[in-house]
This record gives sequence, structure tokens and C-alpha cells, in this order.
Amino acid sequence: MLIGHLLSLILFLPTIAALFMIFLPADRPRMLRLFAFFTSLLPFVLTLILWGRFDSQIQGYQFVENTPWYPAIGSSYHLGVDGLSLPMVLLTTLLVPLSILASTTIKTHQKSFLMLFLFLETGLLGVFLSLDLLLFFVFWEIGLIPMYFIINQWGGENRNYASLKFILYTMAGSLGLLLAIQMMGAASGTFDLIKLTSTWPDTSPLPLFGLSPATVKAVAFWAFVLAFAIKVPVWPFHTWLPDAHTEAPTPGSMILAGVLLKLGAYGFLRLVLPLFPTESHQFAGWLAVLAAISIVFGALGAYGQNDFKRLVAYSSVNHMGFVVLGVAAAAMAAGTQHAIIAVNGAVMQMFNHGLSAAGMFFLVGVLYERAHTRDLTRFGGLWSILPVYGGVLMFTAMASLGLPGLGGFVSEFLVVRGAWAVYPLATALSMIGLFFTGVYILKALKMVLQGPLNEEWNSKLTEIRLDELVIMVPLMVLMLVNGIWPAWLLEMINKAAMAVF
Repeated sequence: MLIGHLLSLILFLPTIAALFMIFLPADRPRMLRLFAFFTSLLPFVLTLILWGRFDSQIQGYQFVENTPWYPAIGSSYHLGVDGLSLPMVLLTTLLVPLSILASTTIKTHQKSFLMLFLFLETGLLGVFLSLDLLLFFVFWEIGLIPMYFIINQWGGENRNYASLKFILYTMAGSLGLLLAIQMMGAASGTFDLIKLTSTWPDTSPLPLFGLSPATVKAVAFWAFVLAFAIKVPVWPFHTWLPDAHTEAPTPGSMILAGVLLKLGAYGFLRLVLPLFPTESHQFAGWLAVLAAISIVFGALGAYGQNDFKRLVAYSSVNHMGFVVLGVAAAAMAAGTQHAIIAVNGAVMQMFNHGLSAAGMFFLVGVLYERAHTRDLTRFGGLWSILPVYGGVLMFTAMASLGLPGLGGFVSEFLVVRGAWAVYPLATALSMIGLFFTGVYILKALKMVLQGPLNEEWNSKLTEIRLDELVIMVPLMVLMLVNGIWPAWLLEMINKAAMAVF
């Protein structure tokens, strides 16, 4: 019975826990954190059970739940997972408890913060599990609102500006997305993703509002593309990201970089390419150009920062550009081996970037908690007094850099391998960005760890604590495992990629 509703349990347990927290005393922050942490572990444990029972040799969705929700308009409560969505579910259920452990820096209204974080987890998971477009949009919006309040209420000095910019950008994309979903539902009579995937690309929809079927498809396609491009974010829609990252509290930055950015990339793979194969093929070249620009400009933007957190924020634009490059290659070369390799690399990059970005933002937060500054020019030589912290930072930075033997190398290699045969010029330009990735990573490590010690910190900074290492160790283990044995993840992704693309 429970196995038949395993996805619903994973999806709604965080919300049930958040509602239960209403009855817990607000003046017991340690108890609240422990309750939120252990209840957030339940979806992770259930995801491990789901992973163990998932058959990677079966094409299509598994553990499907389908119940009529609004039959009059063709919408249903339809959940399912495959090799594209299950890695994202695992990443989400792993990062949320680790982010909650990192919430010790939250000193005010801890109860509200933790409740919002649990609501956020349900929104994120719902996007990855939904097989109904209307349900997808509901969870898409649920994931937006808690993050706005997390930035606005617990962020830095410019939190009001950053949270407003975040909500305006993402809401702009969401409005078009809702319009497109409604148009598709009205034109086809269903919001079911599986039905739409088999009928929408090939069967002309009914005329709508006096518009031709081709116009309906074009409007829907561009609305989807804009919404997901903002969320990734792709240049030039990326400007909300550095501000949101910089002002968000450490747990918020971890989940924003680790999971929230992946919603847009997942939308491209799950919705845009299968539902609009012709349009995707036609405009894939432009997407490849934007991906290359994002990779190069993201790296150059990161290099130009002296705020440690802002540097890591711009690095997300750089790294997510490789995901978009893989999407563009898959759109252009659909049905070929190159598309399969590119999709493997894109999904793997989403997973690996989630690990390394969350780790980097946490380590920046660890340093900021002690030094109360993120100005790189004020550091220097910290390895001599923080050797353990320095080693952990070096390892995580090398994973972000894409050092062979760590996960980032595998995913970026696959994207480049798949995209090279399709877009050699865009891929070659992306290598410039990859070069500057090394430049900004080494710049950060040099300014923080190397050189003469700034005596200002000689007696002020303390070594990374055991409870902080507990957060980093699972991330580091997965970064290493993905570098030396990526098959545990790629076998699942590859099977789904072959079925869909």
C-alpha cells in the first residue's frame, strides 16, 4: 500500500512536518532544528528505497500515481519518475536536510524559517515528480514563494532589493508559462504530459482564439523557453542570480544553487524538447549561442568579483551554461548518439553542480560566520591557521573546477563530447569559459588560503567544526564517487535519455 503511494509520501511529508511545527514552541530553536532535520531525512530515506526498487532497464515512468483531479478540464494528480527525474529527487532530498543543519546561523524566527524550508522542499519535489502540466505549474509556484521570504526576511543588507528582483524575474516567466499551459490544455483537451508528448508534436491542436495551430504552438514554445531560461538562468536573464545568492542566508544559497536553478534546465529536458521537437530543432542554434555566452561571461564575471559569495554566484551562471549547451545539442541532434551523450552530460552536470555549489556556498558561510566579511582582499594565508578548512575548500573548489577524478569533469566532458559534433564553434568558445573557470577558482583559493597570513585573523578565526564537517562529508563523498564511478548514475540517466531523445 505504501509502496504504491511512495511518491506522494516523499512529496508531502515535508509539508506535513511543517504543519506539525505550528504546535511546537517557538522558543526552542535547537528542538525545532532537530525536528525539521529528522523529518526532512524521511523523504531522503524513502528516496533511497525508491532508488533501490527502481528498474533502470525499464523505459518510461515508474511508481506512477494517477488520480482524477479536475477531470472537466483534463487535469489529474499524475506523478511518476524516470532516469531524468529520479537523480533530481535524490539531490533535493539530500540537500534539504544538509541545508537545515546549516541553519544554525539563523538567529531570529527560526520556526518560520524552517517551516518555509520544508514547504520549499515540497515545491521542488513536485516539479520533478509531476506528469501533469497544471500540477507542474502549481508546484513551480510553490517553490517560488518560500524562497522569496527566505531571502527577504533572513538575507543580507540588500535583501529587499534582491528578493524583489528575484520575484519579479521569476514571476515574469511564470505568467507566460501559465498562459502557455492553459493554451495547450484548451487546444488539446488534456494537461497530461504523457498524452501531450504523443499527440501535441504530431497532431495539430484545435484552433484557439482565432489563432492557427502553428501560432498556438509558437506562442506556447516561446513562453516555455522564456520561463525556463530565466530560471536556469541563461544570459541575459541572469542578473537576478548574483543578487539573490549574495543576499540569501547560507542555507538559502545552498538550496538555491543546489536545486532551484535545476528547475529551469529540467523544464527544458522534460517539457520543451519532447513537446516542441520541431521548434526546438529550429532554434537550437540560438540556445547554443546563449549557452556559450553564459559560460564565458559567467566565468569572466566570477573572476571580476572580490566578494567571495558573489564570485561563487557568478560561477553558477558559468556551470549551468554547460547544461544549456547539452540541451541545445540534444535539440539539434535528436535521435542521434550525440544527443544521448549530451543529455547524459547535462543531467550529470545538474547533479554535480548541485553538490559542488551547495558545498562552496556553505564554506563561504563558514568563513563569513567567523570573519564577518566576504572581501577576498582582506584574507590571505589562512591555510596556515585553518588547514582542515583549507583542505575541504580546496577539494570542493577542484570539484567545481572539473578536475579529473571528480564529478565535474565527467559531466562537462560528456556535454562537450556530445555538443562538439553538433556545434563545434559554440563548443570551442565554451572552452574559453572553461579556461577562465580555472582562473577564477585559483584566484579565490590564492586570495583566501595562499600567501602571507593577514595577521588580523591570527587569533580570531577558528577551525571548521565537526558539525560543519558532517554537512560537507556527504557532498565530498559524492563528488569523488561521481568522478571515479559515474556509472551508478549514468546507467539510469542513459536509459531515460534513449527513451525520450
